Amino acid sequence: MSNGRTALVLGGGGITGIAWEIGVVTGLADAGLDLRTADLVVGTSAGSVVGAQLRSGLDVEELFARQLAPPVETGPPASMGRGLVLRFGLAVLRHRKDEQGFRAQVGRLAVQAEAAGKTPTEQERRDVITARLPSVSWPDRPLTLTAVDAETGAFETFTRDSGVDLVSAVAASCAVPGVYPPVTIGVRRFVDGGMRSVANVDLATGYDRIVVLAPITRGIGPMSSVDAQVTGLVSRVAVVSPDAGSRAAIGKNVLDPAARAASARAGREQAAAEVDRVREAWAG
Repeated sequence: MSNGRTALVLGGGGITGIAWEIGVVTGLADAGLDLRTADLVVGTSAGSVVGAQLRSGLDVEELFARQLAPPVETGPPASMGRGLVLRFGLAVLRHRKDEQGFRAQVGRLAVQAEAAGKTPTEQERRDVITARLPSVSWPDRPLTLTAVDAETGAFETFTRDSGVDLVSAVAASCAVPGVYPPVTIGVRRFVDGGMRSVANVDLATGYDRIVVLAPITRGIGPMSSVDAQVTGLVSRVAVVSPDAGSRAAIGKNVLDPAARAASARAGREQAAAEVDRVREAWAG
């Protein structure tokens, strides 16, 4: 039995990141380590989907099986094309030491891409998120999801007490600027919580034992990396990121549904090599 409060932090990493994280959680459960018991779950971008799925109460084997199902998406997969990558790079150069300014600029990029018809509609995106969630109701146990105000660049967190429905909170956290539309909540619009940090590990500050599943660990420009946020924490922390086999399964486009099943299987296989280290952090 674990001593002290536990937090599970789930980072961003696209469609394949969702699959890989579910695979890792399932593989750890194979070894008797159930991360769903966390006192707090923090989800960013892809991690927001996984967090909502894990808190739904659905069995991990069922969640894993969902990742193996043939993709229902049609047409070419979404991706961050060269033009979008270039615009992100320019935002980084202009705001190296201005985190909120950087986030506001990528928020404007997201609004412009939507206006130009380069993203799905907001309703189409909400429909996709709804289909991914076993339940559209907030769980009883603590779940914190992250997003960024598209206009101001302000960082925002959503919980069951925020007055925001779960689908909107998850869709906002997953709204990759330039790929998916900003999500409207009240009079504000929100984009991906990963624009502040790929995992936002610092939201688990104060918890004694922390496990971080991070498909992506490095930050870009003013975006905080996982290592930077873990450094200085007095908690026991285990960070799990894709090994060579998982990276090969994930491939170059993290938004490609065709790589989902392989990513889930690779995560489950990788978990066998991670279980002792994760158990040490989680249960002592």
